[in-house]
Amino acid sequence: LMDFQQIQVEIRGAVGILSLNAPDKLNALTPLMVSEISTAIDHIAQQCRVMIITGAGRAFCSGASLDPKNPLSPVDQNPSARDLGLVLEQQLNPIMLKLKNLDIPWISVVRGAAAGFGASLALAADMVVASETAYFAQIFSKIGLVPDGGATHLLSRTIGRVRTMELMLLGNRLSAENALTWGLVNRVVEDQQLEEQAFALATTLANGPSQALGMTRKAIWAATDESWELTLESEREQQKIAGRSKDFDEGLAAFTEKRPAAFSGQ
Repeated sequence: LMDFQQIQVEIRGAVGILSLNAPDKLNALTPLMVSEISTAIDHIAQQCRVMIITGAGRAFCSGASLDPKNPLSPVDQNPSARDLGLVLEQQLNPIMLKLKNLDIPWISVVRGAAAGFGASLALAADMVVASETAYFAQIFSKIGLVPDGGATHLLSRTIGRVRTMELMLLGNRLSAENALTWGLVNRVVEDQQLEEQAFALATTLANGPSQALGMTRKAIWAATDESWELTLESEREQQKIAGRSKDFDEGLAAFTEKRPAAFSGQ
């Protein structure tokens, strides 16, 4: 497949698996890794019916690399010459927008640390499957920065203002178990079962009516911000498109014939 240095891409059937692959650095984001992630998302979105994003080794992603030898964002000695928002504008925000507008559902599969931007990435997935060892940390306040990757938007709408305040102002770890109770993740599974259970879930989605699922995931994102009236209009337009798909014909036939549908993704 494609030649990546800091990530790996595997296509298994209709499932595309993107693994951050710098386990010795807890998959900290470098400029090269971010550019490879962006390329890989495009590739998987064209080839597959569902995407998994995961991290190699014992962590999902520890956030932006702060290694002075290979930082995600260069830190000038002169504070007034610094713009740590530039890497967001040019590299990270485009990835988050790309993921929001994806035509296929995607799942994050989280073992160990998902910290900083790594937490934003993991929690933005359509479905989040976490190992018992997983934890989520808004580490920004610990180093004097503010949350990024859309985390303030996502968390305040998912778990509410008060819990989001605590996580972000204190920067403490949120365990997988608490994340499940709070409704931030979908599944918490035994560590050794993580890949198997996540892939089973991905396969279920990959065998679904891909056009309808793609429109559904986008509609849910839009509804997070839209008015009731706009949501009803959007659903009306999307239903028109879905109703013309081969998968709708198959779904209807399967329902009538009392058998499972065999969706083609068309």
